[in-house]
Amino acid sequence: MTEAAPFKQAMRRLSSAVTVVTTCGPGGERRGVTATAVCSLSIDPPSLLVCVNRETWVGQIAPLSGVFCVNLLARGQQPVAETFAGRTGHVGEARFAVGDWSVCSPGAPALQGAIASLGCKVARCVDFGTHVILIGEVDRAVLGPPDARPLVYVDGAFGGSAAHL
Repeated sequence: MTEAAPFKQAMRRLSSAVTVVTTCGPGGERRGVTATAVCSLSIDPPSLLVCVNRETWVGQIAPLSGVFCVNLLARGQQPVAETFAGRTGHVGEARFAVGDWSVCSPGAPALQGAIASLGCKVARCVDFGTHVILIGEVDRAVLGPPDARPLVYVDGAFGGSAAHL
């Protein structure tokens, strides 16, 4: 079995697109978390998967609410990424004071100016280790500015992708 420390160091070297995954609770409370473990799953039906720690509000609420939105962040949205990663002291609803938010079908918050926002209905949840894997069928895809450049995360830091430097 591989030790945790080398595995964590290896994964830090994998550059990933930065997203904020959002959801809404039964009382309308908005919650979100910065995530890099997101990928497309199928084109038919349009679907993707998201891996989030089950201890986060999104990991707890999205399986119950049945909706989430994946917001692909642009370079200029690093303050949003920092906030939803828990680096600014904002918690819960207060995190949504950073950025301009609307509602994406089927009901989760969407970030204005994001490269794209993908509103999803939860098709399946799979618990594994410390995380929950959310499989979502895309209900709505909203594309942002065509000239937006992605925010990426590698080696513990946010930055732009090499192709767009």
